[in-house]
Order: sequence, then C-alpha cells, then structure tokens
Amino acid sequence: MTSLKEICRGLPLNPLPENRGRRKGIPHAPVRTPNLTAQEKKLALRNALRYFPPDIQKKLVLEFAEELRLYGHIYMYRFFPDIEMRAYPIEDYPCKSKSAAAIMLMIMNNLDPSVAQFWLAMQYLSEMTEEQTLVMYSGHPLGLFPSHRYAPRLVITNGMVIPNYSSRDEYEKMFALGVTMYGQMTAGSYCYIGPQGIVHGTVLTVLNAGRRYLKAEDLSGKVFVTSGLGGMSGAQAKAAVIAGCVGIIAEVDEAALMKRYKQGWLMEISNNLDHCIARLRDARKNKIALSLGYHGNVVDLWERLAYELDTTGELLADLGSDQTSCHNPFSGGYYPVQLGFEEAKQLLSTNPGKFRTLVQESLRRHVAAINRLTDKGMFFWDYGNAFLLEAQRAGADVEKKGANKTEFRYPSYVQHIMGDIFSLGFGPFRWVCTSGDPQDLATTDSIAMSVLEDSIRRGVSTSVKQQYNDNIRWIREAGRHSLVVGSQARILYSDQRGRVSIAIAINRAIAEGRIKAPVVLSRDHHDVSGTDSPYRETSNIYDGSAFCADMAVQNFVGDAFRGATWVALHNGGGVGWGEVINGGFGLVLDGSTEAEERAKMMLSWDVSNGVARRCWSGNDYAYETICQAMKDNAALKVTLPQKVVDENILEQALKS
Repeated sequence: MTSLKEICRGLPLNPLPENRGRRKGIPHAPVRTPNLTAQEKKLALRNALRYFPPDIQKKLVLEFAEELRLYGHIYMYRFFPDIEMRAYPIEDYPCKSKSAAAIMLMIMNNLDPSVAQFWLAMQYLSEMTEEQTLVMYSGHPLGLFPSHRYAPRLVITNGMVIPNYSSRDEYEKMFALGVTMYGQMTAGSYCYIGPQGIVHGTVLTVLNAGRRYLKAEDLSGKVFVTSGLGGMSGAQAKAAVIAGCVGIIAEVDEAALMKRYKQGWLMEISNNLDHCIARLRDARKNKIALSLGYHGNVVDLWERLAYELDTTGELLADLGSDQTSCHNPFSGGYYPVQLGFEEAKQLLSTNPGKFRTLVQESLRRHVAAINRLTDKGMFFWDYGNAFLLEAQRAGADVEKKGANKTEFRYPSYVQHIMGDIFSLGFGPFRWVCTSGDPQDLATTDSIAMSVLEDSIRRGVSTSVKQQYNDNIRWIREAGRHSLVVGSQARILYSDQRGRVSIAIAINRAIAEGRIKAPVVLSRDHHDVSGTDSPYRETSNIYDGSAFCADMAVQNFVGDAFRGATWVALHNGGGVGWGEVINGGFGLVLDGSTEAEERAKMMLSWDVSNGVARRCWSGNDYAYETICQAMKDNAALKVTLPQKVVDENILEQALKS
C-alpha cells in the first residue's frame, strides 16, 4: 500500500509499478472511437510520453498504444495509485502550505486516481509555498509559478477550446490526443462532496415542484417518475423519500441499481413492470414514502404508464423528469429501448452510427409516452441534462410555438422551479471539515442553523423565510439520512447574507478552537453566478443573453482576486461539451482575520454577480434582491434596468 508521503514524491519511475491494466469493479468511461489518423495516433503517444524520461518511454509506449487502441484514450493504468482514495485528515498531508494540503484533501476526495498527472499534481502541492500558484491545463499540471500570498494557490481550466472547434467530434479527437478533458462541474474543480449535494438540490426541486404544479406542501401519495441511478442521478431515490413522495426510478445498469440499493437509498428493486405498477398503486393509496428502482429502460416504464392510462383511465404519475446522461447521448449517456444494456454497449463500440439512430428513435418514443400523460395532467420538467434538446434534435414532439431557442414544450427545472430561487441569491453553498472529525461537522451544522434562525428573527421576506426554513429542516434531518460520503461535508442552499454570515461564524469557531482544523468553503457550479448554460442555469434569461458566457468568466476572475484559495473555469458539465461555461472556487477558512475578510469580499461577489445579471435581464425577484444588497453595502452600485411600459412604441417604431 502506497503512503501519502510516497504519493507526494511524484511519479514512481524507479522501479516502475506493475502494470495491472484496467481494474475491475471500478466504473469506467465508455470505450471511445475517435477515428484518429496514423499521424494523430503518434501524436497521442508523443503527448502521453512527455511525462517520462527517454529510457522509461521505451518501456511504456507499447502499453500506451494498446490503451489507445482498446479504449480510445491513454489512461496510464500502470500508475493507478495503490492507496485508498479518500479525504485523509489535513494533518496527514506533507506540505509547506495548509492551503495546498486542503487542495490535496479535496483532490483525493473526488478525483479518479488512474492517471499519471495525479502524482505530479500531488508532488507540486506538497512542495508549494504561500508564494507560488499551481497551474492546471485540462488535467495537466503545467507547473508551479511565482505569485504572492494573496493570489490563488491553484488555477484550473478544463476544456477551454476555441469556440468554432468546441464540437463533440473535435472533443473526442482532442481527448484521445490527451490535450483536453471534459470540464465537468464540481469534480473538475476538486469540490465534489459525494451525492449529498445533488440529493439536497433534488429534494428542493421536488418540494418546489409540488408547490408550483400541485399546490401541495405535503407530497405524501404523490408519484414522481424519472430515470437514472448513477453518480448524480442516484440522488433521486433518496430525495424522493426525504420529500415524502413515491419515487419510481428506472435504470438500465444493474451495477448502478444495486449500488444504490445496498447503500440504502433504494428501498426496493424490481425488473418486473407488473410488480412496479402494483407497488406504485399501493404506496400511492396508502401514502407511503417509497423509492422503487426499476431495472429496465425508462421508455418501457413511461409506455406502461401510458398504457395504464389508456386502459383504465387512471393517471398514475403526478410529476415526471429525466436524469439520463442525455448531454452525452451517443457515447453511453442514454441507452436505446430497442436493445438490452449489454447489447447496446456492444453496438456502441462496433457501430456507433447505428447506435445513434436507435437512440434517436428511442427518444421519440420516450417523448411520445410522456406527452400522452401530460395531456391528462401530469407535470414534466427537463432536469438540465439536455433531454429536451436532444429529443428536439431527434425529431420528437417537444416544440413550443412562438418560443425562443431555450424554450420547449416543457420547462427546464430552472425556468419553472429553481430559477426564482437563484434570483433571490440562493444556491448550493457547501463546506468540508478538513479534520475528518464528525464532531466538527456537527459543530458547523449547529452554527449554520443558528445563523439562519437568527436571520429569520431579524426579519426577511416571505420567500426568503421559506427557503431558510427548508434548509434548517434539511440540516436537522441530514444526520438521520446518512448523507456524508467521504469527507465530513455539508451542503445547504443559502443567499448572500446567509453564506457570508455562516462563513464568518465558522471561521471564528476555528479561531476559538471549537473546530479543530481549517474548513474549506465551496459551492456547486450549478449556482447563482457560476454557470452560463442556456438550457439549464440561465434558461430563464429571456433578454437574448442566455448564450453569452460573461457571467461565468467574470465570476472566475472576480473570485480569484477577491480571495479564493483556488478557482476553476470549465467547458462542458451537466448539459454537455460546447453547451456550457461554468466555474467554481475553494476558499480555506483557517481562523485568521485575513480569512474572514476574504470570505466577506469573495462570497459577496460570488452571489451578487449572478443576481445583478438576472436583474438586468428583467427578473423581478433579482431586482428586489440586488436593491436590498445595495442598501446593505454602500460600495455596491448596480445598473438597474428601466422597463418599457408602453409596448405600443415598439410596434410603431418597427412600422415606421
């Protein structure tokens, strides 16, 4: 077993570790078919060998060529570290900078260790001082560069490609060459905390969907139908039970299904649709909170629900969505209903063109079944996975007459459910206790609840109060639901005032010794300001700027010079390559006065940037929120939009 000290010494070259190939029992990306030319294959090998001295290159070149041939990418499996990948207590990391140690902790909490770049990044971080910055180019550690103690210790860019070349085909080629990587969201910025984050976001989405569509605060007896039990989508099962409804979730991959079942997030599993329908009816009638995993294709599930409607007149689903990885539908993100899972995977690698055709046929059937149910009163939303976008491209009936490019027959969850919450400044704020001690997490939970309860006592709007209460309830119940995976972390949705106040209170608790070690603050990229994504985070921006990425880029830059410990900017994540620009940050609280000042300045900007943008686009909630922020801070001055009161002047101007 390799130690942390050995990991931080850099690449193990003398002797080389044994090549044990692709490990079993670990999820892997689908086999890719980048269609490289002979010259491009040489270039991919040359790029991979750059990390190694000439005498080592001769030993590695054949296995790298074999990986490229078999998997469409050089993963360097020989260098898979023989260490348990988890967040170790911060004191265990060899370092010259506590900020660097915090970054190492976060990397080990969420990154795949199966690449040589991991060893180099860990070595650089262990050697880094407070006057150096590590630069990461799409997973490649470019090196340590001189900076200053107030600069970020780490700057990450992932998938930054010239716009005209940001296509899926170009991505496959560049990824195979080893020169770029898919941006992802929080994992790509070393801030993933396991499924807790998406569980919380899904709980809030389902609760607020019930409020909007069903006019219900109590979701007992209501049925939510969806698909996906993977790394992110797996949260739907747990969220359904926490929200109190009946959740039926389809999943084609038995391994993913069984993982959630063994984890306790799925209460029941079945591969029999008759059984699923019977359990649904029983739980619905008796108002039992249930998460039932259907091992099969979600299209079969939707078509069965449509059949029940046609034959019995009974609408069995109240709410519906989809969390297949439809942002990547032709590379294993969506499996066609016409084939079994293993058969579909085989076709994907042998005949990707035929696979693509079947996926699009499946999407058309998928939408047709949903349409039959919504015509009778079910409510469906797009979960930001590009489902409706890909369905539209496949020719499915999702058009909305007279709509702009970001609107479809059904809304995205941002447009109808979470968008106004973002405009209030609320988003997925999170922290990690680097001591690894559950007691420290319990202390931070208590601090956060006290801060939110105090804010309510001092007076907030009805909308803000509702969100605070939802999050106080979330924290109180979090321990009962066993949501901590890996690091001792917590997430909650909070606005600017709440985030800053919680950060200050936690920092002071560290200074007083009530919390034993530094705490890392972060957020999901799926937030108020962090992401420009016209089919998800900014789908409720209607002034024509939904396809502009100024907000995410400005956020990345602004966080960097306002005190973030590290910053990241990505292409791709959530809705697919070329469809989104998103960014994130990490901020280490160490109990110092300097850390408190950084938190005040950076967190205020990190929220107000997005609220101001939404205000300028015409959102009334954002207008009220930013006006209140300007009252609270005289240094904040935002350009406010003037409304066109008389629409007739527009018509008259065009006629003239």
